[in-house]
Amino acid sequence: MSFPSPLARGYSGRPQPAAPPAAVPSVAPVPALPALPSRGRRAAPWIFAMLVLVLLALVAYLLDALGPVAAIAGMLVALIPLAAVLLAIRFIDRWEPEPRGLVILAVAWGATAAVGIALGVDYLLTLSTGGDITPLHETLRAVVQAPIVEEFGKGLGVFLIYLTARRAFDGPVDGIVYGALVGAGFAFTENIQYFAVAMIEGGTGDLTTTFFLRGILSPFAHVMFTSVTGFALGLAARRGASARHAAGPWAFGMVGAAALHALWNGSAQFFDFFALYATLQVPLFVLFILGILLLRREERRLTRQRLGEYVGAGWFTAQEVDMLATGHGRRAALAWARGLRGDRTAVMKGFIADATALAAVRQRIVTGRDPGAAAEQHALLARTLAARQALFTP
Repeated sequence: MSFPSPLARGYSGRPQPAAPPAAVPSVAPVPALPALPSRGRRAAPWIFAMLVLVLLALVAYLLDALGPVAAIAGMLVALIPLAAVLLAIRFIDRWEPEPRGLVILAVAWGATAAVGIALGVDYLLTLSTGGDITPLHETLRAVVQAPIVEEFGKGLGVFLIYLTARRAFDGPVDGIVYGALVGAGFAFTENIQYFAVAMIEGGTGDLTTTFFLRGILSPFAHVMFTSVTGFALGLAARRGASARHAAGPWAFGMVGAAALHALWNGSAQFFDFFALYATLQVPLFVLFILGILLLRREERRLTRQRLGEYVGAGWFTAQEVDMLATGHGRRAALAWARGLRGDRTAVMKGFIADATALAAVRQRIVTGRDPGAAAEQHALLARTLAARQALFTP
């Protein structure tokens, strides 16, 4: 039987003999398309169950503290900056999208558990002072307590994802995405409170001002803070750090996140907020964006390097690796697939996604941090082969 490319020679799917971590499997016939292992790539059900309980308690608290009308109005307004932030995070994550369940978990953790931790600590500290809140207490709460407690609560969610879904936590970009999603969820619930209180105390005028400050000027504040924690954990993941060895980078990342958070809150407490916003916060955000662009470039370079290791074994051609490792190449491939009989865009998207995941799996094999990566490698190779056959079938 002839095939349109040397890559379409198939793979047997039978267990392969043990080989050194850097070895690439040889090509053989493939009988059926295997499913990808889900272990290590999905959210733990017990975390979702816990978050449901926290959500119920949080909803009861907001309805009691704000009233149904103000709480619902605050939620509707808070959805606007949340949607904008999620679109931006989706753009960052488009090279190798994270599993949908983990995306939902990250946002849900920030919106419920992290907020619950912050509210619980705040309540305990209020009890310890007998309810006598002085201006000094308010300042310490904004500049010291909030940054430390909130970044711990959000960072705990990122660390739980690292612990329970290691196969979906491959490097710094993944860490930034998870941290950003947790921060986005936290900001959403916090905005509900701010917007509702503004509407109760000052009507539409105060609500508009608060929305401008939080929804227009600073929708990415919490996103940027917690991304620092995620970035530190992502570096640990790239090195193949165990949970115990990742605890240090995680703590260091939270210190950086809390410092940025304290700087942000302190600018409103001690300085001219708008002057500091223009001279410090905007440049920091620009540096944050530039850093992400550089990390995405590194992600593309790693994709090219790891997929290139399969060229010699006949799984990919050099031209396919070039296509898969560049945004321009991927867009051209999708346009080509769209013009095929029956529009095979979905098949091409699957081929690109599986090949990108294969590069990440290959990195885990090379670093030796995932004993089960070899089986996932075989499954992904078979899937890319089947997708190629579907694309070239007349």
